Amino acid sequence: MEKVVLAYSGGLDTSVLIKRLEEDYNLQVIAVVVNVGQEEDLEKIKERALSVGAFKAYVVEAAKEFVNDFISPALKANALYEGKYPLVSALSRPLIAKHLVKIAEREGASYIAHGCTGKGNDQVRFEVSIAALAPEIKVIAPVREKMMSRDEAIDYARRKGISVPVSKEKPYSIDENLWGRAVECGELEDPWVEPPEDAFELTVDPSKAPDEAEYLEIGFEKGLPVSLNGRKMVLDELIKEVGQIAGRHGFGRVDMVENRLVGIKSREVYEVPAALSLIKAHEDLESLTLEREVFHYKKILEQKFAEIVYYGQWFSPLREALQAFFDKTQERVSGVVKLKFYKGNASVVGRKSPNSLYDFSLATYEGEEDLFSHRAAKGFIELFGLPLKVWARKGKK
Repeated sequence: MEKVVLAYSGGLDTSVLIKRLEEDYNLQVIAVVVNVGQEEDLEKIKERALSVGAFKAYVVEAAKEFVNDFISPALKANALYEGKYPLVSALSRPLIAKHLVKIAEREGASYIAHGCTGKGNDQVRFEVSIAALAPEIKVIAPVREKMMSRDEAIDYARRKGISVPVSKEKPYSIDENLWGRAVECGELEDPWVEPPEDAFELTVDPSKAPDEAEYLEIGFEKGLPVSLNGRKMVLDELIKEVGQIAGRHGFGRVDMVENRLVGIKSREVYEVPAALSLIKAHEDLESLTLEREVFHYKKILEQKFAEIVYYGQWFSPLREALQAFFDKTQERVSGVVKLKFYKGNASVVGRKSPNSLYDFSLATYEGEEDLFSHRAAKGFIELFGLPLKVWARKGKK
């Protein structure tokens, strides 16, 4: 019997797939769970895969790799798809695909399977990544080939004795990692309906957040966070602590109508307290330390970086080239940013850097301390506006 490596999450769809791949495709299933910082008992998920019928099951510890090789570049790029979504799932998919390929090669498996639907972005992310890494491996997408509704999948699981953490009363599809949490399905499919509180786990209702503000000083070195309130920390632990602080103040909820790669609009709900906090702080520090034209041009490339990662093109030469540009821009992005959390908001209220381009003597309006050459402004305006003046004269003729 041939083997198939399954990207296994332990949720409804992938648990059902173990049975379907065995019964409908006559394949031995090797379930692979990749640890990207999700708050779950991964050994329990591995046991679930085996109990459902997997031939083998692996847990791959990749949280450090996720932070160093995927989150870090995205943070340097202030990566937000459509200005809102910090690529929670999009960043993890190429890493998961990389380990699926490794295990497929080790086990001599000819196939890799995933539980993505034909409407989603993840099918593209997985399959494009697999093609870039191992074009000879065939991909199977049973959910896309024979679609089951959520209710049908739940009924199928019950008939087959598959225990999954989902019910018709709470039918959310969850994807979680160190960078945040994505929530889909159920009531959330109606863009008019306010997300119910049971959809959230990382953030409190802002109206129930503490009545006193909390301040957090985040230290950066070359574009990456290295300390909280003066305490040196490794990045994965720092991300967790920032997420806890921001979450208890109700900051980090994203509710958006998103333009999917396949061409449809989709209502998406995300909890990303750490991601949004760190991007906000990092972007502000850049405004202090980057030269104007670099700062402005970087904004254009940030949008493109977020787009190609969202589209599943992590292993493309363009992403590598853009990352090299961002790495260069971060050489002087070091300093401290002070964030204030209060009732669902996070505000930058202070920033400082040894590489600051803010010059008090040029910025102040206070008498003798003001060293800016005001008279030079007249000539600057004359030359700056000269092309428009010539244009206007010709227009009148």
